[in-house]
Amino acid sequence: MSSGNTIKGSEMTKKIAFQIVVDALLDDSQPFPPHYLYLFSDIEPGQLKLLLEAWPQVSPARQLALLADLEELAEEDTLLYFDDLARPLLKDPEPQVRIQALRLLWECEDARLVPTFLEILTEDSDSNVRAAAATALGMFVYLGEIEEIAEQTLHKVEDSLLAIIHSDEATLVRRRALEALGWSSRPEVSALIEAGYAEKDADWKVSALFAMGRSGDEGWGKQVLSNLRNRNAAIRLEALRAAGELALASARPILLDMLADEEDVETRHEIIWALTQIGGEKVNDRLVELLEMAEDDEEETEFLEEALENLAFTEEVSGLDLLDFEDD
Repeated sequence: MSSGNTIKGSEMTKKIAFQIVVDALLDDSQPFPPHYLYLFSDIEPGQLKLLLEAWPQVSPARQLALLADLEELAEEDTLLYFDDLARPLLKDPEPQVRIQALRLLWECEDARLVPTFLEILTEDSDSNVRAAAATALGMFVYLGEIEEIAEQTLHKVEDSLLAIIHSDEATLVRRRALEALGWSSRPEVSALIEAGYAEKDADWKVSALFAMGRSGDEGWGKQVLSNLRNRNAAIRLEALRAAGELALASARPILLDMLADEEDVETRHEIIWALTQIGGEKVNDRLVELLEMAEDDEEETEFLEEALENLAFTEEVSGLDLLDFEDD
């Protein structure tokens, strides 16, 4: 057999094999085999064509379940790559599918997506999809700030997000635009964050705290610290995350004190993770103590081990920064 025929034969074998995956996706009478999920990573053109041809016949519930499972897998394993599947689904007739496709692309750094995301932000018929597009554009604000994309592209993204905030768009879309701009060094962004924080609506305060955490500006420390014990759970959690993102040393004693009494698992984990981002005195000893107490809880043990690894990384980076300062 010639090499050309060998290649064609190999492609046909892969197509037949992937048809089994597609058939399983179409069969609502049986659970979709979890091990098939990995086959959607780095999907080949022929396989993608096969999937997209069958996609309209896949039940809506199974479509969304598949995309949610792929998102979860991508969060667990950064080597998995579902971008090629997500891109064509940005034009799916179902809003929830478009949202899930955007979520799969939130970590994508390909600037060629910017025009598509901007079009969705301004033209999509569903406000929740527009909000998801605003979130996706946040990655390109960050990439622009670290000079990984063209300055012109950054300004186009920022201008579009600023226009959304000043428009009569749905509140959720405007809030997501503010969050996306959290990374921006544009001078007008600080005033917008302040305005969002001053809103009576708790959701706006959550978005403002989110943007504060992204800003890298310790000048927001007062607002963050004042909300670490807020009665509103969403505000409290976002303040905890912001304290960690900003590495607020002044938050350390408060967080250590909160950790002693906090019973809610999600809040405890946010406190712990914020402490790993801040580092410093007593943090390592406290986490080691918690790890010893959690020896019979496999899930908690795994989380605390990851937290200690993150703390070690924080301390290492902090040490390198100190050496750089001394060298200067």
